[in-house]
Amino acid sequence: MPESAAAAVQEKPRTVIETDLPARLDRLPWGRFHSLIVVALGVTWLLDGLEVTLAGAVASALKASPTLHFSNTDVGLTGSAYILGAVLGALGFGWLTDRLGRRKLFFITLTLYLAATAATALSWNLASFLVFRFLTGAGIGGEYTAINSTIQEFTPARVRGWTDLGINGTFWVGAGLGAAGSLVLLDPHLLPADWGWRACFFIGAALALAILPMRAWVPESPRWLLTHGEAHEAATIVETIETRFRNSGHRLADDSLGRLRLRTRDHTPLGEVFHAIFTLHRRRALVGLSLMTAQAFFYNAIFFTYALVLTDFYRVPGDHIGWYLLPFALGNFLGPLLLGRLFDVIGRRRMIAATYALSGILLTVSGYLFEQNLLDVTTQTVAWMVIFFFASAAASSAYLTVSESFPLEIRALAIAVFYAFGTALGGIAGPAFFGRLIDTQQRSEVFTGYLVGSALMVGAAVVAAIWGVDAERKSLESVAAPLSALSDDE
Repeated sequence: MPESAAAAVQEKPRTVIETDLPARLDRLPWGRFHSLIVVALGVTWLLDGLEVTLAGAVASALKASPTLHFSNTDVGLTGSAYILGAVLGALGFGWLTDRLGRRKLFFITLTLYLAATAATALSWNLASFLVFRFLTGAGIGGEYTAINSTIQEFTPARVRGWTDLGINGTFWVGAGLGAAGSLVLLDPHLLPADWGWRACFFIGAALALAILPMRAWVPESPRWLLTHGEAHEAATIVETIETRFRNSGHRLADDSLGRLRLRTRDHTPLGEVFHAIFTLHRRRALVGLSLMTAQAFFYNAIFFTYALVLTDFYRVPGDHIGWYLLPFALGNFLGPLLLGRLFDVIGRRRMIAATYALSGILLTVSGYLFEQNLLDVTTQTVAWMVIFFFASAAASSAYLTVSESFPLEIRALAIAVFYAFGTALGGIAGPAFFGRLIDTQQRSEVFTGYLVGSALMVGAAVVAAIWGVDAERKSLESVAAPLSALSDDE
């Protein structure tokens, strides 16, 4: 029989509650419920991968378009506009996610993305393209804050690392879809030059439209409800989930479960938010900022201009770019999937430091070979596959770190703050910076950019090794106590 709401939540006078709901969520076995959560919400990463890949794959088509006539610098600016939108979207929607709830926001952000990416396909000049890419990025940035916090708050602690990295790895499933779609839609024998790139952007809109109804059955996070005075609703959601497991034949452990005492409130003042992030947890803030900045520059600078390197230095035709993106995407997808369990077994700190350091060192080596003209297009693609096998796991671990290192009440905004700061420092300038380096047509100039990315990754590895948080197999509440948590004598 399901445990009663009275057993789960004991109301104290006024605004204090005592609950075992977080512990009950952590004890659940992995089941169909969790898989459905991953599909309905984890699609965010797939959509981002699709968008980023399309931005690279259609670069030559945008340059050849009779309507747009983009330069390499223009292509870099479109990438920067997307990232800027993601930064501002993450901050605005992150604040709303912690204040209004996870569920409301992941409907709003997906709808914004759907409308904006469809509008991108209808762009008529550089200005309109930049505006629609900005809004598309805003939708994706808002998705990150709402989705990452929701998924982590439902996932059992013992598999949180692997689950989070695996979901983040689906970015590269989207990248593969974008690459495959571009191979077909950019074929001049199939569609006219100014139609193919437009059709590519409708892929994301179609996927978002298909996934939107699936989110209707995803409940609000019980952890969020607890801190906002909705204890009985939270208990009902958890009991419903437990009933599903019992009806499927699972026996849930009846061991004594840890309990929390919380003081509920409508919202957390911004002053308290920033005090918690930059004063109370300032060491964790340094780690999060280092990881997010390094991976943002590393990925955005290189991946947004990936197609330009292939076309300008290896003379790959624009409509063939997808063939080189597919193996690249495969390496990126397999990294988090195969290495993810090690983040729960070996530990967060060791694996984060190792993957960041290896990524930086390998990029330096391959960059030198590129600068010396010792690689052809095939060996260059193989080199990038190996580098980003590790870099993909590293980048995914950055999101894992910032989302589990801070208290429940500010989790979504913390994700947004570090995504915004890291991406602003490392990501907004990256595509435009690399676009200008490629425009010089000098391999030595591009190699200089690779060295900057490598240095940032190795530096972040050192920071994580020294100050990283050992969060593996621990409940979110033990990694970072809620701001509203009360001690036994309070």
